[in-house]
Amino acid sequence: MYMIWYHSLRGRTEWPNNRYDDVQGVGMNTQLLENPLVRSHQAEDFATWRTIVSESFVPLDVDTKDDSAFRAQSKSRTLGEGFISDIAAKSHNVHRTDALIAQDDPKFFKISLLLSGSGLLLQDNREAVLQPGDLAIYDTDRPYTLEFERDFRTLVLMVPQSAIDISRDAIGQMTGTRIKGDNGIAKMIVPFLVHMNENMDQLTGHTGIRLMNNALDLVTTLLHGELDSAKVDLAPNHRASLLHEIRAYIDTHLGDPTLSPGSIAAANFISTRHLHGIFKQEGVTVAAWIRSRRLEHCRRELTDPLFLNRPISAIAARWGFVDASHFSRLFRATFGEAPTDFRNRLCPECSE
Repeated sequence: MYMIWYHSLRGRTEWPNNRYDDVQGVGMNTQLLENPLVRSHQAEDFATWRTIVSESFVPLDVDTKDDSAFRAQSKSRTLGEGFISDIAAKSHNVHRTDALIAQDDPKFFKISLLLSGSGLLLQDNREAVLQPGDLAIYDTDRPYTLEFERDFRTLVLMVPQSAIDISRDAIGQMTGTRIKGDNGIAKMIVPFLVHMNENMDQLTGHTGIRLMNNALDLVTTLLHGELDSAKVDLAPNHRASLLHEIRAYIDTHLGDPTLSPGSIAAANFISTRHLHGIFKQEGVTVAAWIRSRRLEHCRRELTDPLFLNRPISAIAARWGFVDASHFSRLFRATFGEAPTDFRNRLCPECSE
């Protein structure tokens, strides 16, 4: 394990070249890959790397201007619902096209943290020039391109879109934008992600899953901060502001099984009809919103080591599902598997 020092140069975060710019060794510490749960790949040619990239993430296409001396290396780890990957490679481009998206059903967000080199992210008619220490988020369900004109190293977190507690429309306002890593909340979160990445082999069992959940919470906090700063989700009009307040009220009362459109409307001093009208404009019913929020909290706690010994029925009841059978049917219909199977698959230690 080694320390990573931050150097401020003209307001930009720089990373020590002796760790991240050694392309022949691909800038990666390979002595810590004894953990069988950490998957490592090394490519001595571009054709091999093309296969590795698509198999490690979602289907992708890659190209390079010069494949004569191409080298790349990656290490990755699945923790709960999250996937963390450390990639170091020579110059190349990555493309997610409409045709490739059509081959793949699951929807993910990727959060990248550039560790060395420079990069360009293009998505949703926006582009972000990334420098070491910068973060960016992109949606695998929409086309994107990543361009690396020189040797680079990057950290990538890939998670189901439901794992980020922000609407996809709001996230869509941030794709293809740069989040400066040496400013605001990011300045605190970047070191956590870096050290988590560097100690990937030590992320085992309960600790690993818990740290991944913590990382997702930190990233979500960062994204909320970016949205608030940009005034994206909270547009300066009454309806949007009221919707935000209503959603906040619902989130703080999800554990109440009596939560209903009537009680929500009364607490926010509007009629039930007005409440339904607000949610109709969002393309969802009030009941469906409450149900989805409850299910997301249950899903998180089913793989949370803090709730290792808590029965599934108790977790469901904690979030307002008083009928265990009803909860199980809803969970299966929403996520494609029973809550017991989901828990056993992602957290064997948490099984009842």
